Amino acid sequence: MSETEEFIMGRNSVMEALKSGRPINKIFVAKGERQGSIREVIALAREKRLIIQEVEISKLDGMTEGKKHQGVVASIPPVDYAELEDILSKATAPEETPFLVLLDELEDPHNVGAILRTADAAGVHGVLMPKRRSCPLSSTVAKTSAGAVEYVPVARIGNVSQTLEELKKSGMWIVGADMDGEKNYYDADLTGPIVVVVGNEGKGMGRLTKEHCDFVVRIPMLGKISSLNASVACSLLLYEVVRQREMKK
Repeated sequence: MSETEEFIMGRNSVMEALKSGRPINKIFVAKGERQGSIREVIALAREKRLIIQEVEISKLDGMTEGKKHQGVVASIPPVDYAELEDILSKATAPEETPFLVLLDELEDPHNVGAILRTADAAGVHGVLMPKRRSCPLSSTVAKTSAGAVEYVPVARIGNVSQTLEELKKSGMWIVGADMDGEKNYYDADLTGPIVVVVGNEGKGMGRLTKEHCDFVVRIPMLGKISSLNASVACSLLLYEVVRQREMKK
């Protein structure tokens, strides 16, 4: 996927994308640009609660490979985001046991792509990501996922704690992965309707997110390094869910 497929540039093009309701990850505006139609773009983006970032004009030049951008660029996902309701509808269908993944502020597109690839292989119904402080779907995510981004629905959510509470009310168990987990991941019962929560690459799960987990598991670390890469840790958990469910059959 080329860079131009990931960005919409120019005031009219971005405005039309906003008006049409097309999914947009983020709006980039050149610092100091507040004249004419660019103000309308910013106003509409704010109305739609999109993230707006002020950047140097040189960054916009780099993103668009020198093409004319008129001081505004919109980053767009390579595929449309799904609605949480649609994911839940699929996950709670007859004969299905809900299996979701929530990424708590993951920032590395390679990690997100690798997790989507494993999620597809493990039969996950959908992946949830907070709108803020998370890596959006991008061409890097799509490429790293080896095509899985086309098959695994990804929904953007607002408040993580609120979403977890709603999922609990619908009968799902929330399991988080953390070094301080109360038991090893293979000693926990992961056979029921489940949401696996994976924390940020550096700081792990947020405090509030952890408090909303039904239980927190750890991956035993026997070497000198204290933690695994987020996508590797997620893969171990997802396949432990698969293993336990297969054994239960």
